[in-house]
Amino acid sequence: MTGHQDGAARVLIVDDDDTLRRALGINLKARGYEVVDAADGASALALAARKPPDVVVLDLGLPDLDGVEVILGLRAWSRAPIVVLSAREDQSQKVAALDAGADDYVTKPFGMDELLARVRAALRRAAPVEETGGSVVTTPDFTVDLRTRRVVTAAGEVRLTPTEWALLEVLVRHAGRYVPSKTLLQEVWGPSYGTETNYLRVYMAQLRRKLEPDPARPRYLITDPGMGYHFAPDAAGQSGEH
Repeated sequence: MTGHQDGAARVLIVDDDDTLRRALGINLKARGYEVVDAADGASALALAARKPPDVVVLDLGLPDLDGVEVILGLRAWSRAPIVVLSAREDQSQKVAALDAGADDYVTKPFGMDELLARVRAALRRAAPVEETGGSVVTTPDFTVDLRTRRVVTAAGEVRLTPTEWALLEVLVRHAGRYVPSKTLLQEVWGPSYGTETNYLRVYMAQLRRKLEPDPARPRYLITDPGMGYHFAPDAAGQSGEH
């Protein structure tokens, strides 16, 4: 996954708080990561282009650009997972960040151990999985290749973020069977998750926008009210709740 020094994953830290940026850098380097950092959004985008990161830790409250603008700028060319840092009161901004393509968020103030766990989980989701046989699932509107991590429609390849892919992959591997919300959260975001159903709503909406012929009436990515979600490859499953 990495082509950097000693094969270490490269983490881009974007935060205008010098003390926090230094502390994050020290902790990440101590755990074997390569660290690059920027104090504002414009510098971060330029640095990411020069030294493409494997994961980004991004504060939403930057002095020049809105954090969501930085996410959109990165997502124009990069699929590297993005872990957002945000103040407790920024609930709407968190959702906007997830909508723009962030993969996770950590609320300030946070524990260093928690943030490091989120970074590890984000890198795991982005890592390629070795697959043998039975790895291609075809629907009337798109094809999912689990081995190459590609989704193709009649219009061409669909770009998915690591988290969008991880969610789709779990559902496709359990095709035709409902997957409880808690199971999805723990499979995609990690074992400490289980109640963050807003994550699932945001990401299912994104997947439907990218894959469903009519996102308001999903044929493939189905909500099982009060239970979870399931993938219907034959487009037979309809849901009354989206």
